[in-house]
Amino acid sequence: MTSRDVTGSIRGGCLCGAVRYRVDGPLRAISICHCGQCRRAHGYLGAYSAAAPDRLTVTDTGQLGWYRSSAMAERGFCRQCGSPLFWKPAHGRHISISAGSIDQPSGLVIERHIYVADRADYEVLDPDAPDHWPGGEAP
Repeated sequence: MTSRDVTGSIRGGCLCGAVRYRVDGPLRAISICHCGQCRRAHGYLGAYSAAAPDRLTVTDTGQLGWYRSSAMAERGFCRQCGSPLFWKPAHGRHISISAGSIDQPSGLVIERHIYVADRADYEVLDPDAPDHWPGGEAP
């Protein structure tokens, strides 16, 4: 956790409102993921905060679906509107939450860029943005 993290109760959900959630406790500052999987899942970049799994409560689960996108993670989404909501690593130490699904104001800030080497060829990135976790940890 850093000084850019947020503590408190945060709410969010999908585009159509069929899936809603609440996080009670600390949320990590936002990571911007440039990997090919996030690009395909989100249509451009993946932007994620994260919390301890026991701090996340999905209050409307009827349309929540999960897709195993790799051996290392699953992606949670709304089956009705397709909104990407969660990224759950196999190790289970955290659950990443799609920043765009968080109700505003969130108080969160972007802290890091990851998988920058995998970014799309049309993407222009600030040369001073450090590439954290170029091949290891993910959102």
